[in-house]
Amino acid sequence: MAAPGPRKRTTRKKSTTKKKAASSRGGAKKKAAKRKAPAKRARRKRPAARRKKGSFKQRFLRLALLSGILGFLGLAVVLFVYARMAASYDLSDISRMPERSRILDVKGREIGSLHGENRETVPLGEVSPVFIDALLAREDSRFYEHGGVDYFGVVRAAIRNVKEMSNVQGASTLSMQLARNRFGLKDKTYHRKLLEVMITRRLEAMYSKDQLLEAYVNLIYYGSGIYGIQRASEVYFEKPARDLTTSEAAMLAGIIRGPTPFSPFRNLDAAKDQMRQVLDRMVDTGALTVAEAEAAKKAPVHIRPPERRIINDTYALDIVRRELDLLLDDELAVEGGLQIFTTLDTDLQSAALTSLNSHLESIEALPGYRHQKKADFHSAVRNGVRTAPRYLQGAVVVIDNKTGGIRAIVGGRDLRDSSYNRAIQAKRQVGSIFKPMVYATAFSKGMLQYQRVDDGPIRPGEIQGAPRSWRPSNSDGKYMGIQPAEVGLIKSRNTMTVRVGNYAGLKDVKYTADAVGLGYDLPNGPSIFLGSFESTLKDITSAYTVFPNGGMKNRPFVISQIRTRDGRIVYNSGVMGSSVIAPGAAQLTGRVLEKAMMAGGTGVGARSLGFRAPAGGKTGTTNDYRDAWFVGFTESLTAGVWVGLDQNQRTIGGGYGSRLALPVWTQVMLTAQKNGYPMGELGFGRDLVSVSLCRESGLLATKFCRQAGLETNTRMPKDLKPARACGHKHDNQRSWLERTFSR
Repeated sequence: MAAPGPRKRTTRKKSTTKKKAASSRGGAKKKAAKRKAPAKRARRKRPAARRKKGSFKQRFLRLALLSGILGFLGLAVVLFVYARMAASYDLSDISRMPERSRILDVKGREIGSLHGENRETVPLGEVSPVFIDALLAREDSRFYEHGGVDYFGVVRAAIRNVKEMSNVQGASTLSMQLARNRFGLKDKTYHRKLLEVMITRRLEAMYSKDQLLEAYVNLIYYGSGIYGIQRASEVYFEKPARDLTTSEAAMLAGIIRGPTPFSPFRNLDAAKDQMRQVLDRMVDTGALTVAEAEAAKKAPVHIRPPERRIINDTYALDIVRRELDLLLDDELAVEGGLQIFTTLDTDLQSAALTSLNSHLESIEALPGYRHQKKADFHSAVRNGVRTAPRYLQGAVVVIDNKTGGIRAIVGGRDLRDSSYNRAIQAKRQVGSIFKPMVYATAFSKGMLQYQRVDDGPIRPGEIQGAPRSWRPSNSDGKYMGIQPAEVGLIKSRNTMTVRVGNYAGLKDVKYTADAVGLGYDLPNGPSIFLGSFESTLKDITSAYTVFPNGGMKNRPFVISQIRTRDGRIVYNSGVMGSSVIAPGAAQLTGRVLEKAMMAGGTGVGARSLGFRAPAGGKTGTTNDYRDAWFVGFTESLTAGVWVGLDQNQRTIGGGYGSRLALPVWTQVMLTAQKNGYPMGELGFGRDLVSVSLCRESGLLATKFCRQAGLETNTRMPKDLKPARACGHKHDNQRSWLERTFSR
């Protein structure tokens, strides 16, 4: 039993020994391996390091290449997008730009401008070469060398603005400025700059340098509301652009960078400083020698004086604007550049304003005048007190009889004090100025100027449609008894006019008023016979043209023709008229109004003031002397004058139309006569037929009329000749006229 034990231990020892031996051999091998390993690792690591280094370079190059490609693609996309945006701008006609429309009077004289911009385009050949040199020296000396964009300048400006954290500025060539100003690219942003560059490239591809330069000089702003070199030269130096001197050209070129601070109207010293800088640049570019530049610096520069800098607006231009707004579509109005031919006459317009102010100043100078005077108002304004004017006002309208064209229109004494155009906006009570329409209606219904009408007091219930208590009286408080009908108009008798209106009929008188353009807001009562309603001066003056026109009334207008800048006629006003009163009635009324300006008539004062030509007219005065009127006509013209206060107060005691309005009318007509307007016979005696009438009935006279001493031989318009004979035997009964007009 003991033997197996030792064998087992021996076996374990051997095994242990074998393990140790193996372990020893393994350790030796490991040590040997360890000793050899560093050499093997060194050989393996060196290629790995090289692989890492090569991989980094490759990644960097790939990244750089990819970034470049992406950047290029991004830039291409940006350029494509902005090129598409630039392509949306219409560059087909860069020379066509907004201009102000010129307004011409009937003789072709410019009287003002409106709409568009204050610009007059001219060809490059009409611009002084010295200005072109000054402009290029100041703004773009390499204009004829570069392709429209100074890329280095753009980069420099961008870097500077990034450093300064400011908006994009500088490096703009003339072509870029043209693109910016022509297409409204005013925002100082990178977006605007890129778009400007792309539009500039298109401009350079489409147009020659001279075409671009011509567009630029006509487009650019020169301050004081002036666009383009031609208007700048005319406004600042009172000469066309082709006549600019070197000094003037340099000053205008210097204005461009600062139109407001460098304007010679605002700061002449600053303008001269810019002029000197431009002259120095012209020396640098070789456009001038040093001696020429120094001489130009010393040369006098004559700027338009202050008294000629303001182009006064007028009431006439106000009515032109109003009429133009009705005639023009928005596109034509905005584009401007139109020639607007009007019927206005500058000479008559000036005479109307001057005579109105002169006469009303003489009224203000009367002893005891109690209202504000124009001089006092202006004195208060100079002292800083600005209120609405309360001084005596007036208005004047002059119309051509044959066409209806308005020759002059004054809506007040001074547009700077009040823009309220009293000639077309103020509705004032017309008073006696309406009476001729009443007589014309009666004449058209058979009454004759010789028929007898009572001037006595109005009796209760006598006038149809009037309250029994309505008893108008004459302005002088007197009564003249029975008189020929025409006396009532010649002497402006209220009671006679009411009776004539009663004969004509209220309905027919209203019809006449409507026919001549006075039919709005008429009261429904016989008070209209005495002008108890309101009207504008333009309308009442236009209504009076029916008398010299034989019953025809032409539409009043002020714009006769409109042409575009290329000469195309877009509006032409023909004469538009119609017969509104029977020719004979108009002729008969006109003849009576002609007598009203002779001895004994209300308009005779014109003769004492020196006006001798054939004329007819009528004064008008409203209650308490609130309104004074005179409307009269000659062979060629009809003119109306109104005088009153905006506050509708009493003007002065005895403020009749003959005193306040007639003198103004006379001066206007004297000017018209001096300027060649026809002032011949009125022609109311033409085309008349001889007829024997009964003074009592107005019908053809019979033997009974002759026996009663009532026959009268006269000449009258053919269309008014009675068709019936008088049917009265004229016994001891009351006469027909007495029964008709004295009930």
